[in-house]
Amino acid sequence: MDHSDPLKPSGPSAAKRKRLALSQHDLVTASFFDERVTLPLVLEPAVEGLSLVDWAASNRRHIEQELLRYGAILFRGFNVNTVDEFEQFMKNLTGELLEYSYRSTPRTQVSGRIYTSTEYPAHQTIPLHNEMSYTTRWPMKIGFFCMEVAEAGGETPIADSRKVFDRINSSIRNRFGRRKVRYVRNYGDALDLTWQNVFQTESRADVEEFCRETGIDFEWKSDDRLSTSDVCQGIAKHPRTGEVVWFNQAHLFHVSSLAAEIRDSLLKSSGGEPPRNAFYGDGTSIDEGDLAEIRTAYEKEAVVFAWQKRDVLLLDNMLTAHGRKPFRGMRKIVVGMGEQFDGELV
Repeated sequence: MDHSDPLKPSGPSAAKRKRLALSQHDLVTASFFDERVTLPLVLEPAVEGLSLVDWAASNRRHIEQELLRYGAILFRGFNVNTVDEFEQFMKNLTGELLEYSYRSTPRTQVSGRIYTSTEYPAHQTIPLHNEMSYTTRWPMKIGFFCMEVAEAGGETPIADSRKVFDRINSSIRNRFGRRKVRYVRNYGDALDLTWQNVFQTESRADVEEFCRETGIDFEWKSDDRLSTSDVCQGIAKHPRTGEVVWFNQAHLFHVSSLAAEIRDSLLKSSGGEPPRNAFYGDGTSIDEGDLAEIRTAYEKEAVVFAWQKRDVLLLDNMLTAHGRKPFRGMRKIVVGMGEQFDGELV
């Protein structure tokens, strides 16, 4: 794969760059992969060897403004080489980083509060989603650092959550906004992540305390198994811009996201209780046709670019969704999250 090839779904178009006075010394240029798609904003150093950590620390306010405007910034060609440098870059923008607790997917802690990207098998696609939108607490910023580019594939698609919202039929938006989303999870080795992994503890008492604090219903079952159920937002309002965005993971949690043969096997082996499922807040079923339309909206808004080594992708987690394409070969992307927001149901 030619990793210098820019944007895929919107057609090949060379980035048109112009020098912008983004710092006191005019050290950075800004561009887009395609002028028809202002996602992501691409920032590149105009001088060789410019430290991303130092430049970002001096230009935090500008980065914040551009992130609120565009939702995603790709820092390309800067001098950033290690996990520690990436972590410092994120801290400069967000303060102390967040622990990845109440997990939905498997990750490994790399250093400090930097984690591997989701460790699903390489052949699987991870659909577009906003990080931790299956909870009522989420990071406002999420950053990705490319340490090793896959031999083929492995891109991280992104999509504007505002445009996804606009694409979805208003009747579906209204239902999700009014009725919310209930996430039901059944934890266990054979089914999904264990509760010990999800809650990052071996203590039942700690799990119960977390659930009570966050309004999650829980039930202990035989063989040390746990089931949880909680109601979260279907849509959300950005606290800074006031914009309403599509913000839930019903399309990921619902059993219709599974291939038919896997779905039937899981339901049979688990007595009708899949590892995870999504309903409306009152427990009634979500129409699979509505979920198909939601998935289509994400697909139509997806922007795909090829990673280059040392790329750093910074997202406003409410304004921009992300996913992962299947890949071949080694791929190493690490992730940091910051600025927890205690969401309010819209």
